Amino acid sequence: MKRIQTLSRREREIMDVVFAAGSATAGEIRDRIPAPPSYSAVRATLRILVQKGLLRHEDDGRRYVYRPTVARSRARQNAIDHLLNTFFDGSAADAVLTLLERPGGEMSDEELERMAHLIDRARREGR
Repeated sequence: MKRIQTLSRREREIMDVVFAAGSATAGEIRDRIPAPPSYSAVRATLRILVQKGLLRHEDDGRRYVYRPTVARSRARQNAIDHLLNTFFDGSAADAVLTLLERPGGEMSDEELERMAHLIDRARREGR
């Protein structure tokens, strides 16, 4: 599986909009991101995302409609891998402990039960 390249903050914002909408034009993307840059900056970032292979575009009259080329789940997994390797030396356990220990990180009983179930399954599978 091809590794997705690390994205800048602006690239992530744009990908978030396209994932949420399913498809979007440069103008629609610009309207949906916080503190948007100029229209030409959005277009330039979209070109970069197309070059990286994360987006494709289709002609719709005089404008392009952008769609993701990767599943959101794959992009999410790649972001987690990058986070783990960058801040936790690849340790998922350290990342989970950090999340559990952070102030304001309260979890519902359902979330804690789900985590307990996943931990039990990981033990059974020898992970």
